[in-house]
Amino acid sequence: MIFAAGLGTRLKPLTDRMPKALVRVGGEPLLKHVVLKLRNAGFDRVVVNVHHFADQIVQYLQENDNFGMDIRISNERSMLLETGGGLKKAAPLFDSSSPIFIHNVDILSNLDFNAFYGADRAVVCPSCGVPHEMAEATLLVSWRKTKRYLIFNGQMRLVGWVNAETRQIKSCYGEIRCLEAEIRQGEVLETLRRHGLRLYAFSGIHTFSPSLFKLMDAYPDRFPIIDFYLDNAAKVAIKGIADDNLRLLDVGKQDTLDQAESFLSQYGC
Repeated sequence: MIFAAGLGTRLKPLTDRMPKALVRVGGEPLLKHVVLKLRNAGFDRVVVNVHHFADQIVQYLQENDNFGMDIRISNERSMLLETGGGLKKAAPLFDSSSPIFIHNVDILSNLDFNAFYGADRAVVCPSCGVPHEMAEATLLVSWRKTKRYLIFNGQMRLVGWVNAETRQIKSCYGEIRCLEAEIRQGEVLETLRRHGLRLYAFSGIHTFSPSLFKLMDAYPDRFPIIDFYLDNAAKVAIKGIADDNLRLLDVGKQDTLDQAESFLSQYGC
């Protein structure tokens, strides 16, 4: 699935007349870069959600014969559903027997899609070192300076989220939430690391098992996917996959548009 429904407010004034998905970098729309990379990796069915200037996206795909792929539109014209709600609405469009590869439309990277999609989903038991659970979702993460970090335990299982500026912690684990008082007295990242926790930035790229849709039944139409992951991290295994060689550019604002040309020429993505 390609998340392409966003308003693209950070790319104004370009997005006053077009959707973010059709903003051009390297002479081609962001949407085309992601679609072709998925096609080259062997994916043949893609779901694209639409809201802002939705008709332009639909027309663009039709004019290009869907790039020879089975591209299905998830219509969010009436209301923008955010990432979790958008995924929930699109559920009937997926093959329920396979994990869903999810990619934000405004992300460029050097990621090997096949390597990530086929990555080991096993979660290792901390006491015996034997795999004892399979992750229902895998999140591509990397180390980079940011305001917000996902928190993982030593086995790279998701256990929380922290805002390094406000020092707010979100977690369904009481022992992680209890650290909020401690980090208010010291350096956020180092304090959490002293407790054996790992902190990484999320890439906007992840896999999602269709078995998780049943947990979304209790959620409203509109919600962020990261909130869903954090709410359910103690019920099902959600694993972070860290890639130290990942080079990623979020083309979500005007200053990164200027960097996109050189990024594309350097990494060929």
